[in-house]
Amino acid sequence: MQFFWICLGGAAGTGARYLLSGWTTATFGAAFAWGTLVVNVLGSFLIAVLMVAANEANLLSPTLRLALTTGVMGGFTTYSAFSYETMLCFQQGAWGTGALNIVVTVVGCLVACLLGLWCGRALFV
Repeated sequence: MQFFWICLGGAAGTGARYLLSGWTTATFGAAFAWGTLVVNVLGSFLIAVLMVAANEANLLSPTLRLALTTGVMGGFTTYSAFSYETMLCFQQGAWGTGALNIVVTVVGCLVACLLGLWCGRALFV
């Protein structure tokens, strides 16, 4: 059952990302990635609120927490999970681990994207 709720939440999050990103780009223009920025910042805020509600205030059942965080927020933006996990490292005093997560994630994702561009162009262009 949890899998079903996570998938349903993911669909809702993906739809919300599409709508918000499109509206933001239409409103502020496409010269900067405003849609992606707004989605990532809002998603980071929302996952933190949800995790406090679930883990500190015990307001959400485990299934609802998974549906909202892994499902909705995962569909909305995986950057929210990155932000929450990095902040958790900092709050626990693991500054080196948090900083390493930032560097490895950002650099690793940019390198992977560059490799993907090269591979895609080699295969399809």
